[in-house]
Amino acid sequence: MVVPPASGNSSSTTTTLRASPANGANPSPMPKQGLALTGNTYPQFNAASVPLSARQAPRLDLSSVERRGQPLAGRESPKRPRPHGLKEAPTYRPTEEEWKDPFQYIQKIAPEGRLFGIVKIIPPDAWNPDFAIDTERFHFRTRKQELNSVEGGTRANLNYLDQLHKFHKQRGNNLNRFPSVDKRPLDLYKLKKAVEIRGGFEKVCKLKKWAEIGRDLGYSGKIMSSLSTSLKNSYQRWLNPYEEYLQAAKPGVQQQLEFEYGGPMTPSPGQSPMKRSSHNTPAGFRGDSPALRASAALNASLKDCDETEKGTPVLEAPKPISHSGFTPVNAGGFTPVNASPRSFTAVNAVSGNMRDHDMGRKNQNRPQEEREQGTDARNAFRENIKSQDEHNLHRNGLPAAAWAGLKPRATSMDVRPGFIDGMKVDPFAPNGNHVNHLKRSRHSESTEPEAHREDDVNGTGSDPGGRRSKRLKREAAPTVAGSHMTLFRPSTPKIPGEKGSVQPGEKCETCGKPDEVSALMICEGCDSGYHKACLDARDKAESDENWHCPRCLVGTGEFGFEEGSVYSLKQFQEKAHNFKENYFLPKMPFDPVLNCKRPVTEEDVEREFWRLVESLTETVEVEYGADIHSTTHGSGFPTIEKNPLDPYSTDLWNLNILPLHPESLFRHIKSDISGMTVPWLYVGMCFSTFCWHNEDHYSYSANYQHFGATKTWYGIPGEDAERFEAAMRNAVPELFETQPDLLFQLVTLLPPDQLRKAGVRVYAIDQRAGQFVITFPQAYHAGFNHGFNFNEAVNFAPHDWEPCGQAGVERLQEFRRQPCFSHDELLLTAAARDSTIKTAKWLSPALERLRDREMDQRKYFVDRHQAAQDQRHDCKIEAPDGSTDSKCILGYEIDERDVPEEEYQCAYCKCYSFLSRFHCAKSDKVLCLDHAGTYDCCELSEKERFTGIDHTLRYRLSDESLCNTVQKVYDRARLPEVWASKLESALSDDPRPQLKALRSLVAEGERIPFELPQLPTLKAFVDRCNDWVEEATNYIVRKQQNRRKNEKAWRKGNSARAAEMEERDRELRKIENVVKLLAEADEISFDCPEINQLRERADGIRDFQRDAQAALHSPTTHSTQEFEDLVEIGRGFNVDIPEVEELDKVVQQKKWNDQVTDRRKQYLDIKEVADLVEKGTALGIPEQNQHMRLFKDQVEGGKMWEKKAKELMAAETVHYQQLDALAAQAATLPVCRDTMHAVDCFLNRQRQAHAQVVELYELSKNPDIRLRPKYKDVRETIDALAELHSKPTGTIDLEKEQKRHEDWMRKGKKLFGKANAPLHILMAHMQYVEQRNAACLRISDVPRAPAEPTSRGHTPDGSQSSNVMDSSGRDRDIFCICRQPESGMMIECEVCHEWYHGKCMKIPRGRIKEDDKYTCPICDWRVKIPRDAARPKLEDLMAWHDEVEQLPFQPDEEEVLFNIIDAALTFRNFIKTCIDSPLTTAEELPTQRFYLRKIEGAEVLLVQETNFFRKEVHRWAPVAPLTPPSLEHSFSTRKPRPTKQQKLMAQFGVDSPDSLPQNLRTKPHSFAKRKLSDATSKQPPPLKPAPGRSSTPMSQGGRTSSMGPVLTGSSASGGPYSAYDGNYGLSSPTRDSPRFATEGFMEEDHPMRSPGYGSHSPRGAGMTGAIFDGTNFGRDQTEESSVVCSPIGSDPGYDVAATDIIESILADLTRNEEALGGSHANDALAVTDEAHDDGEEPVRDQDSTMTDQYMD
Repeated sequence: MVVPPASGNSSSTTTTLRASPANGANPSPMPKQGLALTGNTYPQFNAASVPLSARQAPRLDLSSVERRGQPLAGRESPKRPRPHGLKEAPTYRPTEEEWKDPFQYIQKIAPEGRLFGIVKIIPPDAWNPDFAIDTERFHFRTRKQELNSVEGGTRANLNYLDQLHKFHKQRGNNLNRFPSVDKRPLDLYKLKKAVEIRGGFEKVCKLKKWAEIGRDLGYSGKIMSSLSTSLKNSYQRWLNPYEEYLQAAKPGVQQQLEFEYGGPMTPSPGQSPMKRSSHNTPAGFRGDSPALRASAALNASLKDCDETEKGTPVLEAPKPISHSGFTPVNAGGFTPVNASPRSFTAVNAVSGNMRDHDMGRKNQNRPQEEREQGTDARNAFRENIKSQDEHNLHRNGLPAAAWAGLKPRATSMDVRPGFIDGMKVDPFAPNGNHVNHLKRSRHSESTEPEAHREDDVNGTGSDPGGRRSKRLKREAAPTVAGSHMTLFRPSTPKIPGEKGSVQPGEKCETCGKPDEVSALMICEGCDSGYHKACLDARDKAESDENWHCPRCLVGTGEFGFEEGSVYSLKQFQEKAHNFKENYFLPKMPFDPVLNCKRPVTEEDVEREFWRLVESLTETVEVEYGADIHSTTHGSGFPTIEKNPLDPYSTDLWNLNILPLHPESLFRHIKSDISGMTVPWLYVGMCFSTFCWHNEDHYSYSANYQHFGATKTWYGIPGEDAERFEAAMRNAVPELFETQPDLLFQLVTLLPPDQLRKAGVRVYAIDQRAGQFVITFPQAYHAGFNHGFNFNEAVNFAPHDWEPCGQAGVERLQEFRRQPCFSHDELLLTAAARDSTIKTAKWLSPALERLRDREMDQRKYFVDRHQAAQDQRHDCKIEAPDGSTDSKCILGYEIDERDVPEEEYQCAYCKCYSFLSRFHCAKSDKVLCLDHAGTYDCCELSEKERFTGIDHTLRYRLSDESLCNTVQKVYDRARLPEVWASKLESALSDDPRPQLKALRSLVAEGERIPFELPQLPTLKAFVDRCNDWVEEATNYIVRKQQNRRKNEKAWRKGNSARAAEMEERDRELRKIENVVKLLAEADEISFDCPEINQLRERADGIRDFQRDAQAALHSPTTHSTQEFEDLVEIGRGFNVDIPEVEELDKVVQQKKWNDQVTDRRKQYLDIKEVADLVEKGTALGIPEQNQHMRLFKDQVEGGKMWEKKAKELMAAETVHYQQLDALAAQAATLPVCRDTMHAVDCFLNRQRQAHAQVVELYELSKNPDIRLRPKYKDVRETIDALAELHSKPTGTIDLEKEQKRHEDWMRKGKKLFGKANAPLHILMAHMQYVEQRNAACLRISDVPRAPAEPTSRGHTPDGSQSSNVMDSSGRDRDIFCICRQPESGMMIECEVCHEWYHGKCMKIPRGRIKEDDKYTCPICDWRVKIPRDAARPKLEDLMAWHDEVEQLPFQPDEEEVLFNIIDAALTFRNFIKTCIDSPLTTAEELPTQRFYLRKIEGAEVLLVQETNFFRKEVHRWAPVAPLTPPSLEHSFSTRKPRPTKQQKLMAQFGVDSPDSLPQNLRTKPHSFAKRKLSDATSKQPPPLKPAPGRSSTPMSQGGRTSSMGPVLTGSSASGGPYSAYDGNYGLSSPTRDSPRFATEGFMEEDHPMRSPGYGSHSPRGAGMTGAIFDGTNFGRDQTEESSVVCSPIGSDPGYDVAATDIIESILADLTRNEEALGGSHANDALAVTDEAHDDGEEPVRDQDSTMTDQYMD
């Protein structure tokens, strides 16, 4: 870093420092293992102890860097004026649609982009991928860059001065200072260049050009008479001897280098490994580097001048020590002509500070005291320099803390990675001990194993995953910023055949003999040894100390970037930030507006960068993390392997995907190439740079900035590439002289202004976060970074790259540089994989060039092979079948195997000889055909090699196979042209081309997967012809109705659209269209069969019109079939012919008459008749037509029938007799089928219900009760009758029988004390009684001694009540009156010691204490037994059972009742012996208690037995003072629930219901007797089946009563009941009602109402009027009695006297006192009275609400 001077002192001395984390201000020894903290506190890891994969650092805060879409993101600023007057390259902003395909978009902008070489693309705002790298584990190694060393002119200057210094020093003339002219240092390099341009020393002297040269060097002030002399003397003293030496020594050195590297130096040899560290780098950043030595000389000169002016003594080093640096000879106070405005202090005033611990074998041979003296002198000199540097720092006014992490260049310590106290440390040596190496170890001779070097920190080593780098596999990754190639020549052995056998310094480099090793002179620069006798006189020296060999004096031009340290992103961010802030902060002026230093702008950084690059005296070192492999460190983009769900992992703009785009040629490369098909990563800091270069193979490149500061790019169009290379050679010819491949090494910059002066177009662009930069083929580009940033780059290759790619391979071969892949292999792989025409278009010319080149090379080699023979022979190469004669000894093979690239890489030019290779069996080397035989691959002569001795020629493809492959691709590429020629031929042969041929061409063109320009036009013409054919086909082949049918499917939903289409069809069906189509066919000018067919159709239409008009004039003379034939013919033309419609109308009328004639013989419903009438009307059938008149009358009659039927069915009470009559009338009228079905359903339901009622009633009178119906079935039938509109005859009788049965059930409820419970409770309670009695009256339960309960189980439920067996099958003890096992709480009687269930005795658990005594109800009769219901007497149950025989239905409770009685009688008989015993004793007391206990537990009262045992128990064991009274009843002990009225009375506090409020008083019950029905009413006749319809079987009937529930009368069979299935109504003679009335018409005082019917009703046409006559439905108005109805109709079954009718009605409706007790009303009264007696509210008719209450 350049330390800025103190403010206000522009002439103060500046000190050049190195901004490296490895060099701190306070150097300290590095620990042997583990983590080493350097001066700037960045942790450095020992690679031997902590592998990179295990390193972890703090995570980079992405919010602290500029990222797209974040607040810190840099904004696009308006174009600013750039240094050197450069123009901006274009910037593109694609749309979302354009962004979808990168290759398509890049091809779109390529024409403009090629003019600039580089372009910038800003993605759409929505495109913003996440940064996918783990910043905690991401570590990388940097490369150190000295900015003024990358500039070509500066490096050439410094290299020349360094070699000049060595030359003079070796001859005893120490050039420690620049010579001075006019009190200013003389730039010797510029002087040398000025003389060289003018023709050399002699010519300048002869032409007296020295004054002109002086003016060019800047000496334009006061004219001095001695200027020319001074310049001449300086040149003659310092430069001319060295130039003469170069003229003599350079050819030998060049020859030596050519011998070492196996080829001429022009072009330069192949690649060499990268430079790893300073100790084995020929031109490292050490004290003896040419840059530092030359810079030290200038700095020393300026510093001495400055110190002389100020009176400060100059600190000089001892002469024996200052062997590497020099001091200007003119140390006066002057300014050099090429000095920067600010003076500076040399940072490397003493070189060789790295050599103290590495002097090598030469120092060991020196005397001990001499070595010690030299060491002491050097140490003293180092201390002086160190003190002087510290003094300079303090003079600049900067505290030491401001320069933490920075180290003066001139120090005695080197704390770079791998050095401790200036010594090289081998991290892999045992215990971390130091390992001494030679002073100038070659790079390839490092003692570190390749597998253990940290060179692979950036992932540049071999990838185990199969990927390969675009660097050589045997090399580590390059360290040059932005480099895509390697740096140095391979360190091949200097003597062929002895590879790696001898180290430098162990043999003579001239003779190659290792003799007299101790007498070898060791070069101070390269450690090479030479015998003094083998050296020329000009190279000899009296002493070998500080001696340099001719190679070092001439110079090889080697240059590279030194390795930096390993960083994480967080550490490198801190370093970059600190560097930029410390560098620019002192330089920026104060801004009064912002009240602080002005912020650094991009323009400031760019100008300062180029100033530092061009500065000869100011050195700034930065670090750059370049060419980091994404395969080992991860890509900044999401990848499919790590982020499969991220959509950006498969995005085409993802740089991991872009090279493998479907249109990219790189997808045909069979393996991954790191840096080309796999992205590389770049981590930059301020001023870090990438030098001028273009991409490998001249490919495209894409660079994306993930985050960070701006990166400035400079681009040169590919068209100016040759002009740029020429400008570079002209600017620094010295560098190109020693390294012709300098531009491949990416280590050289040249300012844009110099390039523009040479006519090179240079453009600039600024890349920011989230932006792409695209470089185009052959475009040179360079650039630098404005600060910390992270970029990712990769190459890609659209199809237009191929010619450039071939040119790139040829250029690599010219400079003997290894390509990244085989271009020929890529082309052949593409030919095998991709068979598309699009690929064949670019591949065909490429393969043709490949074929021609390959065939020429093969022919050239075969000719040389033939010429090498003594006479021409039949060579096996030329033989078609491979046969050969004995004279051809050349091996020849066709080898199609895939072999590693090393096996077909030319050993000379490094190119890949994929199709043919020449293999040497002696050396195992492979050569391409260009160098086969001519290259010395072995000791054989050239003629022998061409002859084929020990050599084999291998072809991958034979000449025929190669030509066939190329021909296939050529034919595929020619498909569009062949098709175009066919089209042209078809159009030119016939002016009216056949449509079939054109269709074939269209089909063929559509099968060609390539864009054909003529195809759209041809297709449009063919489509027009097809449309014509399709339209013509409508009139030729297809039926018109079929076309309409197909269109109806989509017309349904849109009536407007349908009308529109119909209108269009009418237009299309006009006859005029046929004529228009024929005219249009002539206009289009094509030929097809449909044209002739349409002409024939037009003639047929004219003939049809003539025949149709003749038929219409006489319609009666033609039959229907003849008219139909004419219509069919007319419609076949598919046009609207007026005659067709008229003919069709006549046909339809004739067909209608035929149809109705046939249909009159069939039964038709009203809809069918109405449809026929409607159809006839639509066809224009006249009204006087007989069929029309008949059908219209039938329709009117059917409508009237429909109306009457619906009125009857809608009435509240349906009159089934009228409905039945209507059904019979429907046989002669067309009626609605649905209405007729509804009428039939009404009648069928009524008939079925009547039959069921009659059947049940008859069965109820059966003498055998087992044959009577069950009560359940009767109840379901009665409930089902509620759904009918009226109940059928006999329903009342059945209901009376049901009530009589239910009276019997109510009697049973009273016996069990369940009078208020619903009827269904009776069965449930009786089942409970049956179950309880089964346990209590069980005979097997015999008396036993008192027993203690042994367990406490759960209280048994109903299902467990009879389970008196334990788990083992033995009888369990039973207790209590319930005779069940123990469960729940048990209590013991203190008298009889029997245990009772607390639940049975209703004893709460909380009321019982341990000391309480209990006497059971058996021992003390006063204790009441809790009972939920009354217990009926056995005698009452028997009497109730005897009434079953008189019931009309079988009761459901009969079986249960029988079981209850049977169990009680059985038990009574069992204990009868105990009761009948005349005398009892006290010993029988337990038995008596036992039986009493069982009797009390039963739910049936045994009066005699109960009273007997109670008295006996009291007799023998009296507890109560009185004798128990006789028990006659057993009532429930439950407390009666209060009625609703009682609750209200308690609520209001009153004693009488009358005191309640009026609205809460209970309304008095009214039990008025039912009024008698009208005794004079008669029943209507029963319904009869409709004529022709099936009828329900009915019993024979006779006279029936009109109203009673008992059906009486005589019949043929003598049965008392008749089958009556209709309802009836009662009417009054004094009132009349209209027929079909919807409401009943009854007397006001009649208890029942039925509909009445009047005598007038409208009569419809076509209906029989007798249906509605008074004889059937009217009522006789001549009756004398007001309560007697006249007979209905003339049916004798209803012809009864009025007196009989009245008696029948009274007999049915009047009941005696017993019958009244069984009625519903009396039953309700009885229940109410009982409820009042019990103090309860009368029961409500809600069975569901009472169930739970009585189940308790």
